[in-house]
Formats: sequence, structure tokens, C-alpha cells
Amino acid sequence: MSLSEAKNCQRKFDYDCLYRQQEPHLQALVQRLFAHSPYYREKLAAAGLTPGDIRTVADLEHVPLTDKWELRNGKPLALMAVPEEKVVRIHSSSGTTGKPIIIPYTAYDVAVWAQMMARCFAMAGVTNRDRVQVTPGYGLWTAGIGFQAGIEYLGAMVIPMGPGNTEKQLEMMVDLQATVLAATASYALFLAEEIDRRGLKDQLALRVGVLGSERWGEKMRQRIEDLLGIETFDIYGLTEIYGPGIGIDCPAHEGIHMWTDHLLLEVIDPATGKQLPPGETGELVITTLTKEGMPLLRYRTHDLTCLKREACSCGSPYPMIERVLGRTDDMVKIKGVNIFPGQVDHVLHLTPGAGSEYQLILTRQEGKDRLLVKIEYLPGYDGESTAAECRRQIKTRIGILADVEAVPLGTLPRSEKKTRRVYDYREN
Repeated sequence: MSLSEAKNCQRKFDYDCLYRQQEPHLQALVQRLFAHSPYYREKLAAAGLTPGDIRTVADLEHVPLTDKWELRNGKPLALMAVPEEKVVRIHSSSGTTGKPIIIPYTAYDVAVWAQMMARCFAMAGVTNRDRVQVTPGYGLWTAGIGFQAGIEYLGAMVIPMGPGNTEKQLEMMVDLQATVLAATASYALFLAEEIDRRGLKDQLALRVGVLGSERWGEKMRQRIEDLLGIETFDIYGLTEIYGPGIGIDCPAHEGIHMWTDHLLLEVIDPATGKQLPPGETGELVITTLTKEGMPLLRYRTHDLTCLKREACSCGSPYPMIERVLGRTDDMVKIKGVNIFPGQVDHVLHLTPGAGSEYQLILTRQEGKDRLLVKIEYLPGYDGESTAAECRRQIKTRIGILADVEAVPLGTLPRSEKKTRRVYDYREN
């Protein structure tokens, strides 16, 4: 073996070792579900499974997947696995893709979530000397209160602004000299452009952005960082699992580190359910090894990613997933080609003069599908040539002919929450 090959082998992440470490926790979870979750007990028994049948990660391939419709249908707390007196908090999903999902938390769940969130901030270089401005919503949504709990666990100062009221956001950011911004990526971009428009950058102390709640790409990252002069970190999570904070990228920015002392990760072929090896892109499936209130066995996230084969150069013992390419329910099919938002992000990254914002507009004319991609072009660039290059990149990288319209920077709508990218006007 050559020296370069040896170095490559050393950098491979040892998933076999990780899964061996997780298997006792998996077995304990299954025992707990059979004992305390009527829903899972009936579901697994209907599949002909007993606790002794599920001992390894390989065994999981024979276990039914859990999907969000199961959490939406029936009684809101049907999957609760503890007595009600142990539940100390309720949260809910945003309901972006349907009826909101109600999630019960025990005191232990709340504590674990705060610890994972604190890990995320620490990985982003946040310390107890920082002042963190929290802009996501509070209430039933997990984001605001989850960020706050992790920041307080870390010992940093929380500025609990919540969403909207940009005028007040900027006033507090300047007056309190916030050093860290916690936000959706879309709102971070909105604030960055407003700060640039007002010439406030030199009055700020920001150095870090912890951004998430939606899929966002390198082009958006580059623009936010350039406008604010900060380093940004992609925080990952789902309300159904805990909320934001189950993973984050590190200063090496090689992928999203996932907290596998609490989570067991699989990637499956979304069409067949077959487990895929590290490096192959599919749908992320998560099993919550330690959650009490509503533990989930093989939960389909609908997020498309892969388990990274490599260990991170930062030295973290936690494995990585690739930044999310898109969601299975975000996928659009046109002219026989599947398109995901992450592919368009990549095209914009490769297109000189293109901004970070885009819309995919699908229509059907005379029985034929038509795709219009609206993008923005940066000052100093020509819209027509930027659109032409984007069109070429779409054909080369995605394999489809699309109409591309380039509009001046700032023309496409900004959002204080999550930005809508896909507009499908075709008749079903």
C-alpha cells in the first residue's frame, strides 16, 4: 500500500465500529418500545417481529419504516411512550408540508436536546463570552426555545428576539453588539442585505452565523458571509427527532456532524427501502436511541443525503452526512428528469454573476412541460449572459433544457422564515 493510500484509509470513518457501539442501545430501545409504546408494539407484532429479532443495524432493514403520516393521523399523542405525568413540554412541527405533528418531551428529552444544541454552538466556535441573537420563532415551533436552551447551557448570553421586526433586530444587534446570529438561512440573507443597504456593517460585532431550518447552498452561504464578514455554520434538525441541533458542520465545512450517541443513522433507497452503503445518496432515516417521550424507530426524514465515507479533518469522532441535497417531497419531475433544489444551488455556484436566490416555475403548455428558472444577477454583470451561462450549466449538470430568466439582485422575494423555491402550476 502506498503512503497516499494509507492516509486515505486512515481518514475513512469506521461505521462498523460505530454500529457495534450503538447496538446495545438499539436493543434497549426496542425492548422499551415493546414495553411502553402500544403503537410500536402492535406495529412490530403485525410485521411478525419480536424484541429479539432486532439486534443489529442489518436487522433494521426488515423493520417497517415510520413516516410522518403516522405521526399526523389518529390521536396527536398516539406514539407517546411514557406516562403523561412524565411529559413536561409539547412542541409541534411547522406544518409546511401538511398538518402539524405534535411531539411530547420529557425532562430528560429537554436536557439532551439542550446538550446537543450546546455542542452545535461549541463546534461553531461559540463560547460563554458570546452574545447570541436568536431570530427564529418561539412557541410551539422548536427553533427559538431550542436555540435558547443550548446557548444558556453553553453559558453564552441570549438575546431572544424571535422572528420579524427587522428594525428592532438591527437596533439590538448594534446596541448589544451581538457576536452570533441564529436564524433561518433566508432571514440571515434578508438581514445581511438590509445591513449592507444601510451601511451598518462597521457598527456590528457579528463573527458567526448559525443558520438552518431549511436547505441552503454554497451560493447563499458565500453571499451572507461576504455581506456580514462572518463565518456561517449549517445546523440540522427536525422537530420529530428533537428539533434543530442534532447536527452541524464544523470549521472544516466538510459535512454535517451528527450526534450518534443519541441517533442511529441509515440511508435508504427511497423507492425500495433498501439500505445504502456510505457514500451513496438516498433518504436519511433516523432512529432515536435515547429519546423518552416519543422515540422513533426508523423515521423517514425525506431528506436526501449520504453518509460520508471520510472522517472529518477536524478530528471529531462523530460521523458526517453530506449537506442535504433536497427532500423527496421537494423533487420535481420534468421531461423524465428528477430535479432537486440542491442541484440548482450547485448550478448557481458554478455560474459567474448569479446570485443565491432562485425560483423553479413549472407549467404545462399544449401538453408539454415547461421549466422556467428565475435567478438574480449581481451588480456589474449582464443579465442576458448570466442567464445564458446558467442555462448551459443546467443542461450540462442536470441534463435538461430550461428557460432561464435573470432579474436584478433583490427582485425575487426574501423571507423571514423559509423561502419557497418551487412553483408547480401543472394540472395533476
